[in-house]
Amino acid sequence: MCEDDHEHDRTGIGRRAVFVTGAAAALTLATVSFASAAGGTGPRTRTVRGTLPPGSPDFVYVPVEVPRGVREIHVAYTYDRPTVPAGTQGNALDIGLFDERGTDLGGRGFRGWSGGARTEFFVRADAATPGYLPGPVRAGTWHIALGPYTVAPQGLSYEITITLTYGEQGETPRPVYPPERAGGRGRAWYRGDCHLHSEYSDGRYTLAEIAELARAAGLDFINSSEHNTHSAHAHWAGLAGDDLLILLGEEVTTRNGHVVALGTDPGTFVDWRYRARDNRFGRFARQIRRAGGLVVPAHPHATCIGCNWKFGFGEADAVEVWNGAYTPDDEVALADWDGMLVASVRGGRRDWIPAMGSSDSHRSPDVIGRPQTVVLADDLTREAIQEGIRAGRSYVAESSKVSLSLTASGGRGEHAGIGERLRVADDTPVTVRLEVTGAPRCTVRLVTDQGVLFTGDPLPVSGAGVVQWRTTASYAAYVRAEVRHEAAAGPLPGALAAFTNPVFLGG
Repeated sequence: MCEDDHEHDRTGIGRRAVFVTGAAAALTLATVSFASAAGGTGPRTRTVRGTLPPGSPDFVYVPVEVPRGVREIHVAYTYDRPTVPAGTQGNALDIGLFDERGTDLGGRGFRGWSGGARTEFFVRADAATPGYLPGPVRAGTWHIALGPYTVAPQGLSYEITITLTYGEQGETPRPVYPPERAGGRGRAWYRGDCHLHSEYSDGRYTLAEIAELARAAGLDFINSSEHNTHSAHAHWAGLAGDDLLILLGEEVTTRNGHVVALGTDPGTFVDWRYRARDNRFGRFARQIRRAGGLVVPAHPHATCIGCNWKFGFGEADAVEVWNGAYTPDDEVALADWDGMLVASVRGGRRDWIPAMGSSDSHRSPDVIGRPQTVVLADDLTREAIQEGIRAGRSYVAESSKVSLSLTASGGRGEHAGIGERLRVADDTPVTVRLEVTGAPRCTVRLVTDQGVLFTGDPLPVSGAGVVQWRTTASYAAYVRAEVRHEAAAGPLPGALAAFTNPVFLGG
């Protein structure tokens, strides 16, 4: 039989308490309890209503006491969206779930997150809604995690309906992950898109559609990067192949910026419940590296709430300079990255942060593989691709039609390519050579620590061309190339068709 709904009011300020849970301060509400299975086998439902005021903590937890004998947990929620004054943020409420192992920072009890992409989800042993992890439903205190992303001046009124279904649990499937090697071409340039979203977070693409579109875009590798969940990891295996390497990761989506965990061990979850002021990011950057991944801040100058990167770049292995269709945000990111290059060569420093580009595709008409990072790697393996990215042996192109080759050479046979150093005396003449294909009517620019020092004529309609420029290490500490479309109007440069990481000059 089905037990009648019981309503719980969570609006009273006096009933709530603020607890420090190991992350930032969080609001924990009163516990929602259910009867044991002894009273019947049908589903039982509780409904929770409440209002969150402006200035609420980043996370609000609703404890749910789950008795023995539960087969499935189902949660549905709604919240109001009142009209707000111009320039004021309205309501947006994210949601997720932690099991009886708790909500401590680090995510031991993490069972899923859908952000604001879904209005309901379920978890049971043998299956779960995309974004959530199947597994045993054990007795204990579970927590529904609410994330009031923005709250209107009137407050955010919500309603949560929790349904427990009793019965025997199914068997949890053993996860199978994609291989860490594909059929590569030995040492070669490999094309990849490392920032993608599917129905396992807030995207609309299925995993199969992403794999199909990646192959159509000429990609050799992709990276799974769902917002704040690793739930897709176990569903990629059947879509990989000799022609497509599938790396596993996460887009760690904090309130102070997003970071792509690129190529972590299968099943790695990285927590996101902190801000820059909490001084927690270093811990999770180290976790990403221990799990074999790279730390890549995403769209650092994006203007959406919480998207702008505020953690600094001391932990970054690379930075996503170009994100999706080229916009003014990317132009600012490119200029900021170039400033970091200048700082890296000041005083003889040798540390620098390579640039990347990814599509951040979510749904049609987002173009998977626009842009893409083209990496010189020893083979098409997880380790080799990551090593090429970390070393900066890469360039970013808007599609597989565009190819670049940037080299610098000295007078005695010295030679260096993208991401490398040409070790010559400061006054040794250096010849910089750029070869371009697939960029019709685009303009080539060579950029150094002094700025743009060479601008070529537009490339022919064939899109192919070669430019050469002579310099010295004393005049240019590094050289990188930009290939740009014709500007629509005014003094601003055209949108990028491609750009390279630098070649460094000097001893």
